[in-house]
Amino acid sequence: MSDNKQQQINIELTEEVADGIYANLAVINHSTSEFIVDFIKIMPGVPKAKVKSRIILTPQHAKRLVRALNDNVKRFESVHGVIKDNEKPGGMPPINFGRGSEA
Repeated sequence: MSDNKQQQINIELTEEVADGIYANLAVINHSTSEFIVDFIKIMPGVPKAKVKSRIILTPQHAKRLVRALNDNVKRFESVHGVIKDNEKPGGMPPINFGRGSEA
């Protein structure tokens, strides 16, 4: 018998988090110790957008996330066909990260 038993992790998903947050833009930055992914919702004709969620990852977890996303996209495309990227080069307006209004 092997002593390499994997520990089971119970993950709790609250109703509020299960509803999710819609984002149609992700902005990624990194330092030597972490990757920061800001998820943003941009609406047509609205010049201002807010970060809806920020996720901070270690470099190791960021690499695992990239691997998992690649795997899931491949599986999705094998069932539903190739995902078309309709984004035109230079199609995004310049992005300026400012602080929220502080009155």
